[in-house]
Amino acid sequence: MSELLDFALIRRLREVRERTTPATEGELRVLSEQADAWARTVEAQIHSSERHIARLTSNPASSLAQIAAELRRVETLRPQLREVQALVADLENRARELRTQWLLTQASSAAAPARRPNGRRS
Repeated sequence: MSELLDFALIRRLREVRERTTPATEGELRVLSEQADAWARTVEAQIHSSERHIARLTSNPASSLAQIAAELRRVETLRPQLREVQALVADLENRARELRTQWLLTQASSAAAPARRPNGRRS
């Protein structure tokens, strides 16, 4: 079940990055928070597997199959983690662009000269 959620999150991040209409800042924030939580969880799983591999390799009685299973787990998680980190970086850039665009719009509308109801400048 967890893997399905992980892939759903990755798919959603890809969709938002690739669509032509910009996401709202709120949508970007929620996705960023979800992806950050997922990334921290995966990083913890990778570190746990690495510690387990170190324990297994230091014990001569350890099974090679156990070591191989942990190595496969780490090698499966790392590319997913890198992709999510790259997608989050893209989303953060897009959110920054949205904020900059909004600020520029606000600044240019505030700088426009005010007009009186009769059409004359104040």
